Amino acid sequence: RRGRRTPGRRAPPPRDARPAPWRVAGRRLPARIAPVKRAFVIVIDACGAGELPDSADYGDAGANTLGHIAEAAGGLDLPNLQRLGLGDIMPLVGVPPSPERVLHGRLAPMGPGKDTITGHWELMGVITPVPLRTYPDGFPPEIIDQLRDASGRGILCNRPYSGTAVIEDFGEQHLATGDLIVYTSADSVLQIAAHVDEVPPAELYAICAAAREIMSGEHAVGRVIARPFRGEPGAFVRTEGRRDYALPPPSRSYMQEMQAAGVPVHTVGKIGPVFDGVGVDVSHKGPTNATALAETAKLIDELDGGFVFTNLVETDQVYGHRGDVPGWHEAVKAIDAEIGRWLPRLDPAQDLLVITADHGCDPTTPGTDHTREHVPLLARFEGHGGRRHDGHFADVGASALKWLTGATAPLPGTPFV
Repeated sequence: RRGRRTPGRRAPPPRDARPAPWRVAGRRLPARIAPVKRAFVIVIDACGAGELPDSADYGDAGANTLGHIAEAAGGLDLPNLQRLGLGDIMPLVGVPPSPERVLHGRLAPMGPGKDTITGHWELMGVITPVPLRTYPDGFPPEIIDQLRDASGRGILCNRPYSGTAVIEDFGEQHLATGDLIVYTSADSVLQIAAHVDEVPPAELYAICAAAREIMSGEHAVGRVIARPFRGEPGAFVRTEGRRDYALPPPSRSYMQEMQAAGVPVHTVGKIGPVFDGVGVDVSHKGPTNATALAETAKLIDELDGGFVFTNLVETDQVYGHRGDVPGWHEAVKAIDAEIGRWLPRLDPAQDLLVITADHGCDPTTPGTDHTREHVPLLARFEGHGGRRHDGHFADVGASALKWLTGATAPLPGTPFV
């Protein structure tokens, strides 16, 4: 650190007090690099920034999550994101352009899809070669038969459904029969919901692990998701025990490149499971925005060097899919306030801060599913120049690697640092 100390950050131990080689989560890191720079990539889930040229192919013509929510809310109240340049990315009601703008722009995917898997993978340079399989008519009989055999239980629903509506509509029958609630969405996903009093979480997780094996080969979906819930009929609520079982990424990611260079990789929220743990040293829980923001703040204050990749899920899971504009706005206001507390604790000479998204979920479009959109980009670092950068999702991973190591990798993406 060359003797400097950022306010609010723990001072590093003297060089002779540091272990060598570095260790992260039990893995020996190359001694040739002692990380001193840091990069934080924050994904505001489902915060789309306008339709893509092929949005109509997905039934999403005219989608604009940020723009339409700003209009429906009568203007967004996001002073810190506004100061960073959110209103310079695109016209937004209530968010004027900023003279203090950082690097800003919009990013587009290179591959197909509009879901969590493809969005987060692409941010780290992993392009899905073909669309992941979806089941708009529910899962075929051979899959349902295998799920019955693996679980020893019957199956309810088996069609695309809202995750909150499905427990309202099938929860009482589930409690009466013990049958599992199996459903999907427009995304490449198989979800299994079960009441914690009928199916203990450990049993549900084992069933989902078996379902992950079943959903392979021609039936490979991006994720199998365990969805435990609790409560009484008419008042069912999901617990924080969600667990994702994802496909491993089909190619090397920038997180693996960072690891190879001796940079510790931390994920917060569902990102660790989304990558099936590949390229991840430490996975921090973040079932709610409050938890994920607190975990990220702790890493800002305690991490001496490395990469942090955070997902803030509620703009998607809690508010986006339900079309809850006031709730979405309040959630982003809380994110904005926390970012305002982070900024004085981040040194632009050493710390790269990137704020982006993984896809859209426009509440003004038909249905409740994700929308195929650009995502916003705000990046604060020394030398940003307030310039505009319109590129690809993978530019984020390329930039984090370049910032932390000074190197590039033969992966998709162009660094903007």
